[in-house]
Amino acid sequence: MKYFQRLCLILPILLVLLTSTISCNKTKTKIEKPNIVWITSEDNSKHYLKMFDDNGVATPNIESLANHGITYSRAFSNAPVCSVARSAIITGSYGPRIGAQYHRKLKMVPMPDSLMMFPAYLRNAGYYTTNNNKEDYNIKKGDSVWDDSSKNASWRNRKVGQPFFHVYNIGITHEGSLHFTKEEMMLNSTKTGENTFKVQPNHPNTKIFRYTNALYRDKMQEMDTKVGEVVKALEEDGLLENTFIFYFGDHGGALPGSKGYLYETGLHVPLVVHVPEKYKHLAGNEKGIVNKGFVSFIDLAPTVLNLAGIYIPEKIDGRAFLGKNISVDEVNTRDETYSYADRFDEKYDQVRAIRKGKYKYIRNYQPFNYDGILNNYRYKQLAFKEWQSLYEEGKLNDIQAAFYKERTPEMLFDIESDPYETKNLISQPKYHTISNDLRERLDKWVKEMPDLSFFPEHFLIEKAIENPVQYGKEHKKEIHKYIDISNLCLSKFESVKQEVMNSLTSKDPWQRYWGLITCSNFKKDASALESIIRTIASNDPENLNRVRAAEYLGIINVENPSAVMINTLYNSKKPAEALLILNSIIVMQSKRYNYKFDIQLKNIEEVVSENSEVKSRLEYLEVL
Repeated sequence: MKYFQRLCLILPILLVLLTSTISCNKTKTKIEKPNIVWITSEDNSKHYLKMFDDNGVATPNIESLANHGITYSRAFSNAPVCSVARSAIITGSYGPRIGAQYHRKLKMVPMPDSLMMFPAYLRNAGYYTTNNNKEDYNIKKGDSVWDDSSKNASWRNRKVGQPFFHVYNIGITHEGSLHFTKEEMMLNSTKTGENTFKVQPNHPNTKIFRYTNALYRDKMQEMDTKVGEVVKALEEDGLLENTFIFYFGDHGGALPGSKGYLYETGLHVPLVVHVPEKYKHLAGNEKGIVNKGFVSFIDLAPTVLNLAGIYIPEKIDGRAFLGKNISVDEVNTRDETYSYADRFDEKYDQVRAIRKGKYKYIRNYQPFNYDGILNNYRYKQLAFKEWQSLYEEGKLNDIQAAFYKERTPEMLFDIESDPYETKNLISQPKYHTISNDLRERLDKWVKEMPDLSFFPEHFLIEKAIENPVQYGKEHKKEIHKYIDISNLCLSKFESVKQEVMNSLTSKDPWQRYWGLITCSNFKKDASALESIIRTIASNDPENLNRVRAAEYLGIINVENPSAVMINTLYNSKKPAEALLILNSIIVMQSKRYNYKFDIQLKNIEEVVSENSEVKSRLEYLEVL
């Protein structure tokens, strides 16, 4: 009886202790899963924020985040435009490997290697995933990624105690904000003084460029205010102590020659991570530090998964830079990033780059596609229009005029001494060891992916769109051959003449294609092969090969390419193929070559002429 009475007295105490223990365990579980918020701003590289660059403006809210976390002074987008950059972020994968490298997409590609977009892994682990509100992927999304992706998406709609991952996109700094008229420029003054910064050396120092710079810096400060509003909302909800906050730009800046180009102003982004006190062990236990290690957009997905304690799929290309088992010191030693540029809207190019330490190596596979080829949306900016006009009037110095001139196949820059990449060091003997090393690293990277852009886009749409990664694996040998052919132009012509000739006479149409591009890079040095190239221009079964052959003959000024190019345009039934033909037409009618083209809309296939990107080209050519 006494035993029973004692048990009755003790039992309530035991129940209280047990309940308390369960409650503590639940609390512990919640602590193990931090909330993660991304605040992204559109179209701004690090060059306009004073905390990253002396030529920038103060951004106190972003600076406050940095004081309570980590500033990454070497953070890079892998591509200099929205959809391609965001596709790398959401997959953790390189675009040219998975078929997501073109902007705007003509066809969506599936997720690669049985991967899911990374928020789906968070959602499966119990996270509430929200996106407010831009997606802009080149990849089929599926239904498992977001609990809510809309203008109303918020962490506040989650279940009580549920951890969350939230993306908040700020469009204030988007390049569209710089599409003002001369009248608007005269009527609306800027808060930032037009003489409080330096105009970058490759830009003309004019009233329009100074005003554009000043307005852009105003937008940076407006954006910073919006960052502060998001942080304040988290604070009001009592969430700061449980939440990692990432702030970063979604790729490089909106000033001319930045967005859409593999220069630092197109790739080098601001990145700051606020680290909550209770999770500082996941970030190296220090706050207010600057990490100089190289991190890039393909690293963001594995970093978030690692912070959340979720297994990182092996097929992801990126590496985590925060979270369990990540050494801050090791991240600080990372010194390499890769980037790529292909089609942006209606403008084609094919450029790859590696930055290692202070050196940047850029490989222009089609250097006759000069940087300043018109892109309708870019050229809505008065600054862009003025830049081109001043070039055509001969009023630019050599550095400013380079944007409208043919590039070299290779470029090497010392970013520390030449941050705006104005001095190409590739031909200087003292840099040969560096350039050889970076060339080999880049070549290895494009081959290992393998890089699908060595097939024309229309061919990928026809043959590879259902599974680009698998197609790349199955045709890796052919891609390697195309890359080798493209690299022949880096040697003296006489030493590779036979190899070039072999490519031009190959049964593989894309060996012929790259052989022709190689000849265009050699220019008159390859004139010994002119008769073969004339034959290709006349009767090759591939439209693009006839165009590339005519392009070569036009470049060396022995035959007007217009008839061949116009006829192949009329013959094309594929928008992506027609776009590439039109790109060559734009180059051939530029100031450098000045060939004339009389294109008749009625002769263009409707499936081609109704494509939105083709329309942009036809409008510029005054066909529409």
